[in-house]
Amino acid sequence: MPEIRMKAVIPAAGLGTRFLPATKAMPKEMLPVVDKPAIQYVVEEAVQAGIEDVLVIIGRNKNSISDHFDAMPELETKLIDKGDDARLRRVQHSSDLADIHFVRQGEPKGLGHAVLRAKAHVGNSSFAVLLGDDLIDEHNPLLPSMIAEHESRGASVIALMEVDPDHIHLYGAAAVEPTDNPDVVKITGLVEKPAKEEAPSNLAVIGRYVLSPEIFDILEVTEPGKGNEIQLTDALQVLATDADGPGVYGVILRGRRYDTGDRVDYIKAIVQLAADRADLGPELRPWLKEFAADL
Repeated sequence: MPEIRMKAVIPAAGLGTRFLPATKAMPKEMLPVVDKPAIQYVVEEAVQAGIEDVLVIIGRNKNSISDHFDAMPELETKLIDKGDDARLRRVQHSSDLADIHFVRQGEPKGLGHAVLRAKAHVGNSSFAVLLGDDLIDEHNPLLPSMIAEHESRGASVIALMEVDPDHIHLYGAAAVEPTDNPDVVKITGLVEKPAKEEAPSNLAVIGRYVLSPEIFDILEVTEPGKGNEIQLTDALQVLATDADGPGVYGVILRGRRYDTGDRVDYIKAIVQLAADRADLGPELRPWLKEFAADL
């Protein structure tokens, strides 16, 4: 795929409280999913979509993320001396993936504030935002479709997923109008974590965005909202309801997505991704069948 000049922003400054005590000293984004940290899958997704410049927004005690994407000469030398070329390639892969930069969020004031911290790096260009604990299965790529919609419409684009109405209070919910593409909708309104009876639909906003640079001007004047945080959803609501602007569109995910910030989804991600792999699946799948049969 040809290189895209668009940059990617990965907010990764959250505390990961749902995984305590595992995340007391380890960032939730560094929890292993099979044999790679969750955030590496996210960076690889951006790279596979043609993006080569990635900014990671980190917080306190998140230095292991930057260490992971840096070279480790001592380890590489030991692997070379042992002739372990396979592991050497895997170690070098993470440091060769992309041009990766880091900036601290400082005081955590919400996703909107984290995105605003990327303004100096992104400049006056469109950019993608990929949440660091949301994994999109590589067999169902979503980001290329979102970039294509952004380029054709000149509008900001968000990812949506149908969820059980009983779970919509965990997400931002979208009010939508259909387009000529069944997988693309026009956003007419957004509500952050609504009660089931107040949700405009069961279409939930998930952790992928392709945003126009005017979002920064809106975020700079966005007051704290739900949870007393600066919500990206609130800024997108302004764009969606601007009658003179290009609006906001949503691309509906029809494939697999894992929230690795949730304990059950994290386990599902490990099992599913391991079962799909050629080196692990043949041994794992029969065992899973036996295990399930004994439940």
